[in-house]
Amino acid sequence: MSNRTKYQPGIVEVLGSGTSTGVPTMGCSCPRCRSNDPRDRRTRVSITITAGDTRVLVDTTPDLRLQYLRSGQPDIDAVIYTHHHFDHIGGFDDLRGLNFKSRAPVPIYGMRETLEEIERFFSYAFTSRGSLSSAPKVVLNEINLETPFRIMGIEYTPLLLEHGSMDVMGIRTGSFAYCTDCSAIPAAARNSLGGVTDLIIDGLRSREHPMHMTFEEATRTASEIGAERTWLTHIAHETSHAIGLGLTPENVKMAYDGLKIPVMTKRGK
Repeated sequence: MSNRTKYQPGIVEVLGSGTSTGVPTMGCSCPRCRSNDPRDRRTRVSITITAGDTRVLVDTTPDLRLQYLRSGQPDIDAVIYTHHHFDHIGGFDDLRGLNFKSRAPVPIYGMRETLEEIERFFSYAFTSRGSLSSAPKVVLNEINLETPFRIMGIEYTPLLLEHGSMDVMGIRTGSFAYCTDCSAIPAAARNSLGGVTDLIIDGLRSREHPMHMTFEEATRTASEIGAERTWLTHIAHETSHAIGLGLTPENVKMAYDGLKIPVMTKRGK
């Protein structure tokens, strides 16, 4: 990371750190869902990556509007989608607000299947028929998983991850990597994670789940990768933030909504 012309300081903000139901979870009165600790209030999982004047949003959750307002209504230059599960695309319609602000379409990036599912689910935004109501305006950019891509000069390396039997995408830029919603990180992705110092990784709960890592699995995976600092995300309501901190090593922490992490992003050539 010594080549200053190639790397640029940045900030990762955790907009949401919760599982697909969010925490508190509807219909639940467990101690975590009734907790007064603000770190136990986990909206659906999402981050922004800021480098200089460039800010990229990763996934549009059903909680996007509230996350965006809470974050101070920042400018968003593009959206990267990790996969098409509803807790990651459900806030797509809220991109209209960014259209109103910038008066321009929002570039969105994702795997072919992800973009196709977004087009299918939100078909009204991609039809040529006129409408009396507004719809999100976006520009689709398909990601080749074998090739890094650039957004306003910042380079991102896509990572093919396993989410049960489903393929999803993680991303790396510079010293930072984001691997949400995964049950395993295959060898090719691990090879691309060499030298990562800051890692956000799926850590759902202590009990096993077919599509997510447990705290123990995530901790072991981060250690095998060699990450210096790791934050668990996509956290369920079964463990409070305070208790969760005691279940992992000192360099592995529970993420929480509003967490900001200084990183080094990579500038494209």
